[in-house]
Amino acid sequence: MSTEDLTQWIGRTETLEDQVTQVPLKALSATLDRTDPPVQAGEAVPPCWQWLYFLPIPPMSGVGSDGHPKRGGFLPPVPLPRRMWAGSRMSFHHPLQVGDAISRTSRIANVTTKQGRSGTLVFVQVHHEISDARGVAISEEQDIVYRDMPQPGDTPKPPAARTDEQFSRRITPDPVLLFRYSALTFNGHRIHYDRPYAMHEESYPGLVVHGPLIATLLIDQLRRVHPGLVVKSYEFKAVSPLIDTAPFEVCGRLDGDLATLWARGADGQLAMQASATVASV
Repeated sequence: MSTEDLTQWIGRTETLEDQVTQVPLKALSATLDRTDPPVQAGEAVPPCWQWLYFLPIPPMSGVGSDGHPKRGGFLPPVPLPRRMWAGSRMSFHHPLQVGDAISRTSRIANVTTKQGRSGTLVFVQVHHEISDARGVAISEEQDIVYRDMPQPGDTPKPPAARTDEQFSRRITPDPVLLFRYSALTFNGHRIHYDRPYAMHEESYPGLVVHGPLIATLLIDQLRRVHPGLVVKSYEFKAVSPLIDTAPFEVCGRLDGDLATLWARGADGQLAMQASATVASV
């Protein structure tokens, strides 16, 4: 299918059912080195932990050579080899709770094609609404970007990250951390655990840290430093990849009800920028 034919996917919807069970929450808490997993019925699920649910679970016959589900299905079959989750915008209307029966309705909001310096880019915007018995709990827009493999010299130098943080934490993205997060989110993309594939097939210098993991670590650091706050909205944008060969820092500052967050690579480069609006309990 050509990129020009992909707009027919706009408006496509699907609805999935799930339940907020304890084991994924315990496992992610351990992966983040937290000791306070929400495990009792009625306890609130932290922001970004909703990604533990509604996982795509294709059979092995439905998996592509990159480890992702084969193209097609709900997402459009974009004929470009690289796929990345470039960013999200979330509103938290009320928290999901342990034990909740939940549903997620997803809609392809837009599909656009652009020409960049490295070739064709296809942007797919997906809108999700996660609901429980009380109504819509979380609204989220996700930006998925497809692109061709980069050629030598195609990758621009990322901008420098800011250095005026009020708080930060150093993260060592070893293969165990990446494997755990891949397993928790049933993410089979080989760039996160298969080093030869990541380097020789997708031209990365090592294993790639998941964008959603970085976003989770950013908002988690805000929660560690300011545990009495409630996150009302959160958005993030991936700027440059982080690789498992060097540590990085999750940084932030809180000014009034606005938290500004960012991930800074070992060379001082900006890897992800994010912001959250918060309220006191």
